[in-house]
Amino acid sequence: MWIPTEHEKYGVVLANFRGMVQHGLPLEIGDTVQILEKCEGWYRGFITKNPNVKGIFPSSYIHLKNAHVKNKGQFETVIPTEDSVITEITMTLRDWGTMWKQLYMRNEGDLFHRLWHVMNEILELRQQVLVGHLTHDRLSDIKQHITTRLDWGNEQLGLDLVPRRDFGMVDPDEISITELYRLMERCHRRREASPQASMHHLFLQMKSMMSSNLGEELEVFFSVYDSREMRPISERFFVRLNKQGLPKSPEKTERQCTLFVDLGSSDLRKDVYVVAHIFRIGRMVAGEKKSVSNTQYKRPYGCAVISVADLLTADFKDDHLLKIYSCNAESEWYQIHDSIIRKVSSRYSHIGSNTGLNVSLQLLHGDMEQIRKDYMRLFTRNVSISKRLGFSDIIIPGEIRNDLYVTLERGEFEKGGKSVARNVEVTVYLLGGDGQLLKGLVCCGSGEPGVDEHRSYVLYHSNSPRWAEQIKLPIPLEMFHGTHLRFELRHCSTKEKGEKKLFGFSFVPLMQDDGRPLPDGTHELIVHKCEETADLQDPARYLKLPFSKASLQPGNNQTIKNSKESFWIQSSLCSTKLTQNGDMLDLLKWRVHPDRIIDCLSKLKDIDGTEIVKFLQDTLDTLFGILDESPQRYGLKVFDCLVHVINLLQDSKFQLFKPVVDNYIEIHFAGALSYRDLIRVLKWYVDRIIDAEHQEQIQQVLKASEYLFKYIVQSRRLYVAATGGQNEEEFCCSVHELFKSIHLFLSHESKGISPITHTQAVFLRSFPTVCCELLKIFSMREVANLACDTLSSLPALTHTDCPLQAVKLQCMAKTVESPLYVNPESRCVLLPVVLRLLHTHLQEQRELVLCANILTSMLTLNTAATECGVSEEVNLVMESLSGVLLRTVLEVTNRPQPAATSLRLPYQDVTGEFVACLLTLLRQLKDKEYQQLLSRFPTKDELTSFLLQLFTVFRILIRPDMFPKDWTVMRLVANNVIITTILYLSDTLRNNFLNEKFDFKVWESYFYLCIIFINQPCLQLEMFPPSKRKKVLEKYGDMRVMIGCEIFSMWQHLGDYKLNLIPTLIGPFMEVTLVPQMDLRNVLIPVFHDMMDCEQRRSGNFKQVEAKLIDKLDGLMSEGKGDETYRELFNNIIPLFGPYPSLLKKIERETWRESGISHIATVTRLMERLLDYRDCMKIGEVDGKTMGCTVNLLNFYKTELNKEEMYIRYIHKLYELHLKAQNYTEASYTLLLYDELLEWTERPLREFLTYPMQSEWQRKECLHLTIIHNFDRGKCWENCIILCRELANQYEAYYDYRNLSKMRMMEASFYDKIMNQQRLEPEFFRVGFYGKKFPFFLRNKEFVCRGNDYERLEAFQQRMLSEFPHAIAMQHANLPDQTIHQADAQYLQIYAVSPVPENQDVLQRDGVPNNIKSFYKVNHIWRFRYDRPFHKGTKDKENEFKVEMTPLENASEVIENKTLQLRTLIAQCQMRQMLNINPLTMCLNGVIDAAVNGGLARYQEAFFAKDYMANHPEDGEKITRLRELMFEQAHILEFGLAVHEKFVPQDMKPLHKKLVDQFHVMRSSLGIQPQEFPAYVRVSPLHFANGSPRTCRTPVPNAISPEGGRIVARRSPLSYPAVNRYSSSSLSSQASNEVSNITGQSESSDEVFNMQPSPSTSSLSSNHSGSQNVNSSAPSSNRASPLPSDKHKHSRDNACLSPRDRLCSGIFPSPLDPTQKMTTDNPSLTGKPQLNRVQRINSEPRHRPTPRKVSQL
Repeated sequence: MWIPTEHEKYGVVLANFRGMVQHGLPLEIGDTVQILEKCEGWYRGFITKNPNVKGIFPSSYIHLKNAHVKNKGQFETVIPTEDSVITEITMTLRDWGTMWKQLYMRNEGDLFHRLWHVMNEILELRQQVLVGHLTHDRLSDIKQHITTRLDWGNEQLGLDLVPRRDFGMVDPDEISITELYRLMERCHRRREASPQASMHHLFLQMKSMMSSNLGEELEVFFSVYDSREMRPISERFFVRLNKQGLPKSPEKTERQCTLFVDLGSSDLRKDVYVVAHIFRIGRMVAGEKKSVSNTQYKRPYGCAVISVADLLTADFKDDHLLKIYSCNAESEWYQIHDSIIRKVSSRYSHIGSNTGLNVSLQLLHGDMEQIRKDYMRLFTRNVSISKRLGFSDIIIPGEIRNDLYVTLERGEFEKGGKSVARNVEVTVYLLGGDGQLLKGLVCCGSGEPGVDEHRSYVLYHSNSPRWAEQIKLPIPLEMFHGTHLRFELRHCSTKEKGEKKLFGFSFVPLMQDDGRPLPDGTHELIVHKCEETADLQDPARYLKLPFSKASLQPGNNQTIKNSKESFWIQSSLCSTKLTQNGDMLDLLKWRVHPDRIIDCLSKLKDIDGTEIVKFLQDTLDTLFGILDESPQRYGLKVFDCLVHVINLLQDSKFQLFKPVVDNYIEIHFAGALSYRDLIRVLKWYVDRIIDAEHQEQIQQVLKASEYLFKYIVQSRRLYVAATGGQNEEEFCCSVHELFKSIHLFLSHESKGISPITHTQAVFLRSFPTVCCELLKIFSMREVANLACDTLSSLPALTHTDCPLQAVKLQCMAKTVESPLYVNPESRCVLLPVVLRLLHTHLQEQRELVLCANILTSMLTLNTAATECGVSEEVNLVMESLSGVLLRTVLEVTNRPQPAATSLRLPYQDVTGEFVACLLTLLRQLKDKEYQQLLSRFPTKDELTSFLLQLFTVFRILIRPDMFPKDWTVMRLVANNVIITTILYLSDTLRNNFLNEKFDFKVWESYFYLCIIFINQPCLQLEMFPPSKRKKVLEKYGDMRVMIGCEIFSMWQHLGDYKLNLIPTLIGPFMEVTLVPQMDLRNVLIPVFHDMMDCEQRRSGNFKQVEAKLIDKLDGLMSEGKGDETYRELFNNIIPLFGPYPSLLKKIERETWRESGISHIATVTRLMERLLDYRDCMKIGEVDGKTMGCTVNLLNFYKTELNKEEMYIRYIHKLYELHLKAQNYTEASYTLLLYDELLEWTERPLREFLTYPMQSEWQRKECLHLTIIHNFDRGKCWENCIILCRELANQYEAYYDYRNLSKMRMMEASFYDKIMNQQRLEPEFFRVGFYGKKFPFFLRNKEFVCRGNDYERLEAFQQRMLSEFPHAIAMQHANLPDQTIHQADAQYLQIYAVSPVPENQDVLQRDGVPNNIKSFYKVNHIWRFRYDRPFHKGTKDKENEFKVEMTPLENASEVIENKTLQLRTLIAQCQMRQMLNINPLTMCLNGVIDAAVNGGLARYQEAFFAKDYMANHPEDGEKITRLRELMFEQAHILEFGLAVHEKFVPQDMKPLHKKLVDQFHVMRSSLGIQPQEFPAYVRVSPLHFANGSPRTCRTPVPNAISPEGGRIVARRSPLSYPAVNRYSSSSLSSQASNEVSNITGQSESSDEVFNMQPSPSTSSLSSNHSGSQNVNSSAPSSNRASPLPSDKHKHSRDNACLSPRDRLCSGIFPSPLDPTQKMTTDNPSLTGKPQLNRVQRINSEPRHRPTPRKVSQL
């Protein structure tokens, strides 16, 4: 028996389960399952990622996990009870996994791989968290890293921002909306902009030295150098290189890697460099003989530099090859780096192109603790630390340094009897007080351990050497006293012995007699003569001597003073334990010299702050010790010094020492009586504020009031602990007296901005912290009353620009965030004061940012407080701020928003905070609170104003730009509050606004709000991933359905008032019903019936409803709304709402049932067309289907809906499509549709689309010129001429001779183009679209297509099949049966047709140039002919002509037409009218190739056989005629080849040779010899160039013949733009009842199509370039389009398909005459040959109830 589980709710699958048992649920390892029931070792449940599929599975396959169950029962939610970070990782990685695969499918390889690495990294970190062996700090670091990676991935994938607190996701229902907003904003800002680090560090790794001729070991010293200050800012990093240029100790990474630490932001600039000094260890002179000396010297080699600014853009470690420069003169070596930086090229030279220093550099940002976490890989191996010279920008408490930096600057030495200058080497020793050598304390640089002595580098032959060589002495504090430095000076000989001879020494003690260390700066040391090292073994002998010339007393040691030899060093001490400041030492030793206390206290302000914070605790002890010694004498001075020390900590450099002071106060401070003197002196200062002339000192005192009160409070606590609470009343009185003085000076009102105003502001900034300190010794209520009195003492009226208002609000903000406001007891005292202040500022719209912060903090605390008392506080806030808060939100949202930057949200921060505050208040309101809120409005007008403001604010909150795109959590919470408020307010609307006078504004605003609410993008759950959709539905449900039901309910309650809203709300309701949610549609679609019923009863019809529906439907569906399901659902209104029986009974009694059904049918058909149009536009390509949909839609608007404006709009959409596809002729015909609606009148026209406000005459003129321009581009110059004439007539009528002249010249240019430019003749193809899979405007219809330039049937078929890749090509030309028509597939039937020109005079007249005739042969065409095989008897597969005898006229005409084409092309080529020879080449190739493959030979075999002649003696003349034509064509081919050989390009010579060879084969196959040509055939065709191409041209057979199809006579071709084109400004249908026929008789192999123009719509063609060798092509002619009669207007569909490389350019369907086998209603086929021209041949729309009668002429 299956039992619901109690504890086994959640588990993870351990192994795959195939689910082969009955009701089994297949499982994969790693799936998480939710368990519903259990039974004997089996569970029943579902996989969490697919909850809709439930089944059973073995319990042994599941690892159970603890879980928390919400909403137990059918809709329970199970949440695993694990670390929230682990839960988030699990859910997030599941979502990422699906999207990660989609990235691969979309070929986004970069993000695919990056996300893959991040997912693996997160999984590794997750495993570390689950193991549980991490320290608390390490666990926090890993969680921080995980959440950062999760946020990064969510941002990259476009997922929602996750609000977190302490690394865990927060439940929006468990915190206030204000707190949620702050969390979201904090996450957003952290993701948008990483915090700017104040500390920076430079990682350097020495890799190698590249040089072709090293041969010696090298020493490289790196340092960071400030070229602006001309001094190094870091100690040196020392690397030893071997003779190959590699580090000598590669296994010791600390000797090749370093981190230059504590670089400030000011150090990252262009004039700060990394400098490398390179020294070689070898012979004195490079290249000297080895026999000269074996002694090794340290000698200058080269220098390299790189700017730190060059490293700022690199996010990772980058290798750099630094150029090395040598110094031209060794005397300038000390400043070679400066010369390179300043590019003083005369002082240095490049060592060589093959020499360079290979280093790796990377800038790291953040404090050292963070660096060690973020770059653990750097610290897994040893890395030396190169410290900054001196303290960093921010001094860290607890840091211990005692480093003395000594720089060997320069020396001045005598020759010493030498003929040349000395080679001086300096050896540095550090010796202790006992004279012993201190070993290992001399450091040449980080990277190498300390040594016992340091030897300087040697400058060759220089008595005035300048080294600038730095060493570091890390001397322990206990060893500092008594130590001294000794500098031994030696001359380095270059002779064979290479000895280093001592000639003198210098020394310097490191501690002075007064106990101060050696002062920083340059020291000129005395050079004492000494030639024996033994003389230096006892330091006591020379320590008594003077060490520097500055220490010499006047008159003493004149010999030493006058010595010319000197040695200069520079020292710099960086110590946290020693001070070089004598005043500081005097203060700390005040008991030694009590008479100097006043002087010491006075000098404290002049001491550097670094010295004070180094001895901060000692300084504070000294000050309070002096205060206890004599309060009356020293009290004021000590107080001033204490203020100075406290304010010193406000400096950013020392701000980290505040915790040190706090710790001192809590632990080390012992002044139990100090509070009396501190209060006394503080009151003394406060009492003198108003009368003081200078406020600077007083402001400094008040600025330190926070810590002054800390000392006062701690001192009092110490006193109470020592005495048991004595003198309590005295203390309270002194504090109250102090605050009375404070209130007095705060209440002082100044005119304008005065120094006292600034003093008041200074105190207010620190007042909240003062209150927090007073809480330690006073009760909450006492301190709250004290705070209220203090804030109330401020002057009420101040200048608008007074900074005191902002400071007052800042003080209030800190107070609200303090414990004083958190406590309910004190909050009830402070809340009225805070609300009064907020109301004042919000009313005046001042300091809104501060007001928002205060209100946010208040509401966050109110929500977090217990439920008891919250209701009263919420009511108090709503009563005080509801009105001004709504007005403020409206005000700030209507302001122009600043441009978003990368560091700010895309809206003002104040807007979001005010919105969050309003939502927080509304969420806390219950039914009782809502009633109280609304009852505060005494009049209906006030209630109306409030509701309108609230509805407006809600509409603003729903706007997509209210919150960032990924703030879905915030949007859902806001929507939940809005829908709750709407449901509460619905009762108010029903109770107060359905009586007396109907308030249209309120109801309209209400319905608009509900409609906008439903249409929000964040509520369209269909667009969400399944996991996200499931979460939203579980937490909030589908809020659209809830609000939709409320809309329907409120609509029903309106009763007769509905009539006031019907015209306005039709469109919005239509928009709501287009939302793809079935429940919502089922609820709201019946509202349309109600509207129709109300309008019918009021007006007797519902045309207004119909018009609104149609107008709105087009725009909404164009935006992508609506679908086929909606169309079907809307159409179901016709059966009268099955689910609503009450409506059914009501409608059955109505008289408007028939018109209602007609209206719904019209709207449904419009939806069909709009959906097809939208689907085509989604593709984004300008193809035939897109244009066909557009034509279909514009004709529907014209013929069925009579919507002129929509009709014109779609005309221009179609026009733009044609222009985009370069279909210029068809673009002209399209625009002509609008042109024909206009008249040559002065009627004013409004601004419309891109047209300005102008008269009708001006707009028609503009249209004419545009149409002419496009006809010209499409080479349809005949139509241009007609339009030019019409415009010329208008100009002439207005005596506008200037424009008339231009128009006549333009007309003349078109005549020239007709005669001089070539236009190609196109091929035509019949296309049938059969099957239900085609769009309805193509389904089971036939069209005639004009092909592209040089496009044959095979190419056209291939193009059509690429257009419809799923279509099946039919291999025959027979008419398909109903099986094909009704098939659930796509069938394409394509075959060639030939145009049958009308018997126009121009084609029959001799002497008309071929350039003119060629246009009319393929334009103004109404009939087409095609061939179809017909058989009698058995079909011969080898030659069907043996069985079915095609009439000889057909064969003769085919040959005759091709011969005529050849003559024309040859004549054009000879007359140089052909710009290239490609047309003639292709024509020759086509005829000869067909003849070789059996074309003419088949005719000969079929008709010239003896059997045929015997059986058909009546065809003798025809056979003779056919033979003559074949002979003639062969001669023309021969002549054409001769002409072709003359003009053929060189690259086409092989093709020409092939044609000649094939011609000989053709001639032989026909049995024709050259001498057999009759005389009349062997004449040159040149004389036919301007006349008839052939003297005895056989006329075209009569179309009405026993062999041909019966052709119904039609009207003559359109004389554009004459009477055959209707032109009317009205869109009422004036359709012709004439319908064309095409009949095909079963005994004929020919079928002729007769095309009939219709009066209103043009077929739309385009202009394309054909082959790149073809410059022009033939144009389209004018053509009308079908406009059906009113009787049949619902069964006509007009469309246009004309892409550049697609199917067709115009589709014009017509009804099928059931009495004929094939009918057509085709306008003239026009356009350039390469345009895809389609004309509808067949098909009856399936929805026609009866067949249409066809008139025949």
